[in-house]
Amino acid sequence: MQLRLTLAAVASASAVLLAGCAGDDLASDSSGSSSEGSGDKGSVAIAGQSFPEAALVAAMYDQLLTEAGYTTEVTLVDARDAYMADFPGNVDVVPEYVGGIVNFLNASENGAKAEPFTAGDGAELVEQGGDLLTGAGITLLEPSAAADSNAFFVTQEFAEENDLATLSDLEGESVALAAAPDCEGRLDCEGGLSDEYGIDVTEVLPLGYASNQTYQAVLDGEVELGETSTTDGTLESQGLVVLEDDQQIQPAQNLVPAVSTEFLEANPDVEEVLNPLMAALTTENLTELNGRVAVDREQPEDVATDFLTEQGLL
Repeated sequence: MQLRLTLAAVASASAVLLAGCAGDDLASDSSGSSSEGSGDKGSVAIAGQSFPEAALVAAMYDQLLTEAGYTTEVTLVDARDAYMADFPGNVDVVPEYVGGIVNFLNASENGAKAEPFTAGDGAELVEQGGDLLTGAGITLLEPSAAADSNAFFVTQEFAEENDLATLSDLEGESVALAAAPDCEGRLDCEGGLSDEYGIDVTEVLPLGYASNQTYQAVLDGEVELGETSTTDGTLESQGLVVLEDDQQIQPAQNLVPAVSTEFLEANPDVEEVLNPLMAALTTENLTELNGRVAVDREQPEDVATDFLTEQGLL
């Protein structure tokens, strides 16, 4: 995997977003960056997805691990499968979501149609996926109380015209969907919309998760449905509204540090560095932090520094 992106580039990209937009997937042609702490503890490779929230949390990991004495390198890519090819291996630490990584490993091991793990509790889901995680050489640290599931939105006008409040209200309807590049067939994305909700998804445009392009495709009427997150604080200002996941196709998506087991055994203090961050994050303050990046156009690394300082973690 050679897709590289500096946190400065993420910050720059976020800073030029129009107010009310959560940003593009940012890793099409990206280049690597590294931050140097004291260097006493060696190097750590951090990878993650490039949508604003993941970039923000990656910035927090970067700053904490740099402060702890590691030399860090950060890679952000469009979708999970891009870094999972190198994790564990060339990647040591990833900001993850419990349901996302457990079900990715489940599908990789047992096929795309494997029965997904659906526990609504993060700790329970970690336990259910324990064998898969062990087999992959991945250790999940303490899940955060902060959770961020996939969500699907339409324009407020479209919802009112068609009396829509839940995804079930779209049963039998034909819609086009703008979403993450890996959405098609996933049971928490297009697959679940089709199989569990009975929605006729006629087309999936891979325009990105909570990206400018996805928002705009819905606003322009190119598609009816777009994918974002439950912590997206920009929708109301854009005239967009989330449809309730009343069939609960989303598993628990608590934020969690995923660490190479081999790397963690050699560097056990990483747990002491990252677990306090997980304890400090809540769904409420994460939503607020996301809004500072997406709506107020602050730079992710600055928002990360402010939060870590306020929490006494830096």
